[in-house]
Amino acid sequence: MMEAQDVEIRERLKNFKHKLLVMSGKGGVGKSTVAAYLSVGLARKGFRVGLMDVDLHGPSIPRLLGLKGNILSSQEGSKAIPLQYMPTLEVMSIESLLGDKDAATIWRGPLKIGVIKQFIADIAWTNADYLIIDSPPGTGDEPLTIAQVIPDTKAIIVTTPQEISLADVRKSINFCRQVHMDILGLVENGSGLTCPYCGKTIDLYKTNGGMLTAKKAGLRLLGSLPLEPDIVTEGDNGTVEWMDKKDLPYTIGFTKIVDMVADLTK
Repeated sequence: MMEAQDVEIRERLKNFKHKLLVMSGKGGVGKSTVAAYLSVGLARKGFRVGLMDVDLHGPSIPRLLGLKGNILSSQEGSKAIPLQYMPTLEVMSIESLLGDKDAATIWRGPLKIGVIKQFIADIAWTNADYLIIDSPPGTGDEPLTIAQVIPDTKAIIVTTPQEISLADVRKSINFCRQVHMDILGLVENGSGLTCPYCGKTIDLYKTNGGMLTAKKAGLRLLGSLPLEPDIVTEGDNGTVEWMDKKDLPYTIGFTKIVDMVADLTK
């Protein structure tokens, strides 16, 4: 039975040209936000995207995107249909399988590994240009399972500029190198807040930490994203109207990241 599932996983993964794991060394750095909005940004550029949320204990992708439906079975009954956010963006998350959205998933490693494999093998994914995978923070079961099950995955590591976050990011970098996972680059989130009264930038989490860490590790910095209160509000509301605000500093920074990811994976 396991051999059959492994064959199904290999065949299913052929549907995706590029696989990107969005990860971080610690929580609260905006990793899920980057994964969700990167998926939307690529889909808006015309790419077909699958977004797989393997943060099984703290899934937030459906709420960030305002997805309220549940996963349904296909007409054949053997596969489940992912939620459709856009005609070119499909989403799979454990939250969309739970009746109670606030229920806790109290699972040990083997069960989590099995669920992640099912997310690949038992979901009727459409052929796509990208599979974006949102991982929980740290270097535990979930990112390790992705590294083993999807060996051609590339990592995007998210951090904030302060040292306490960067220390954990260095662990994520070493994790990727130990499991032979290529790193596409780093994203620095929380890079300065523009004061709404005087217009000056306030470096709440210090500055340039992501750039210096990337340089020291021989990696590219995909971009820096400022703190933006509107993004917090839209994340809670499940909207992405900020993407159409072309003069918003966050939009400018995120658009550059999406364009760079697209260019690096041509």
